[in-house]
Amino acid sequence: MVDLTDLLADLAAESGQLDALIAPLSAADWARPTPAPGWSIGHQIAHLAWTDHVALLAATDPTAFFATVTAAPDPARLVDHGAEDFLAPPAALLARWRAGRAALADALAAVPAGEKLTWYGIRMSATSMATARIMETWAHGEDVADTLGVVRPASDRLRHVAHLGVRTFGHGFAAHGRVAPTTPVRVELVGPHGDTWSWGPAEAADRLTGPARDFCLLVTQRRHRADLALVATGPVADEWLDVAQAFAGPPGTGRQPATAPAGADGARA
Repeated sequence: MVDLTDLLADLAAESGQLDALIAPLSAADWARPTPAPGWSIGHQIAHLAWTDHVALLAATDPTAFFATVTAAPDPARLVDHGAEDFLAPPAALLARWRAGRAALADALAAVPAGEKLTWYGIRMSATSMATARIMETWAHGEDVADTLGVVRPASDRLRHVAHLGVRTFGHGFAAHGRVAPTTPVRVELVGPHGDTWSWGPAEAADRLTGPARDFCLLVTQRRHRADLALVATGPVADEWLDVAQAFAGPPGTGRQPATAPAGADGARA
């Protein structure tokens, strides 16, 4: 089990890395389009601020959390509406994101052990929610970094993203309308410092291997499988590469291969 205090420290570090990247940007840079169609850098940060806000409601006021769902004019575009509602001038948006993520960290730290929080279609522990926030912060940070032409150094925090990617194996298949296979898959990833991270039975015939960062880019749908150095052995592992999805909700559109024509869809989740 990962300690919640350690998870919240890693969430703060992941958020801080992205904060340092965007804080010096001009208003024109905040308006630059990112790989997610229709979303600027401002939309990316507004989305994080909005998601922190609804996660805070889930941890402190479930009734108010449910109201955000039932009051949505178009539930299928809930994520887009949230980002649009939270858009603001850069200084105000940055301040809101900072305050919101701090409030969420305090709220998660106060959740009684064993208590589950209601989320979109699932229930999550405080540790799972913190892990999910690390995943989203990293993924949307990648969109921002891609927009700015920056390659961020990988850290061991990727292990949380990879762990969530493995844990959501069945969800990826279900989200795409497929029956989740019962065949086990062995996952062996090379971490940023050359160590091996592994999940699943060592004797499994189906295997997935490669760099941890590539796996994280896959499960957050920030890269197409064709652009990643992941090796799938066996039919189940191979199919997983097509449906992997670490985030909750309906299937994302994913990203087209780097060689795809300009204007191809990207993921916003």
